[in-house]
Amino acid sequence: MSKSTNITWHESGIDKKARRQQNGHYSFVLWFTGLSGSGKSTVANAVAQALFEKNIRNYVLDGDNIRFGLNKNLGFSAEDRTENIRRIGEVSKLFVDSGQVVLTAFISPFKEDRTQVRELLEADEFLEVYVECPLEECEKRDPKGLYKKARSGEIRDFTGIDSPYEAPENAELVVNTFNQTVEECVETVLAYLTNKKFI
Repeated sequence: MSKSTNITWHESGIDKKARRQQNGHYSFVLWFTGLSGSGKSTVANAVAQALFEKNIRNYVLDGDNIRFGLNKNLGFSAEDRTENIRRIGEVSKLFVDSGQVVLTAFISPFKEDRTQVRELLEADEFLEVYVECPLEECEKRDPKGLYKKARSGEIRDFTGIDSPYEAPENAELVVNTFNQTVEECVETVLAYLTNKKFI
């Protein structure tokens, strides 16, 4: 991939602080990470609905949805997964700059990739939410039939089967969809955000 040359950064006339003031709330990323089938998208969308009802501007970036457009040219090799997350990190930063809350639901299996996204943002703008669920339970749920295909060899490099998942060690938040209901997970996230005075 060729790199851009002869470019100059153009500063916006409206800064992040002003956009936050207009929106009436802080802007940040809620980065939901976990195995396929752990409930990332379900919890992220439920949190988004709760934030929407509180008049907090937000948007969900979902792993599958992004691969229909922005990242449709990427596969699932380690290199493509890294590029997938890099792009989402940059898009997430734009949402934060616009004064909004962005919720991302991506497996994002590699710690280094998640760390690079964190480093794109300022302190307290990246909140990692580990959606914890045992592999056995995720495989039992298998909402998209992907584990079955991975076990049969139809899908290669599948996280948790023949590609690793590096669980967060110091996530800001951990929700467990095996032991908690979706509603309880949402309450956990909202309580954290309220305590931080982000909402």
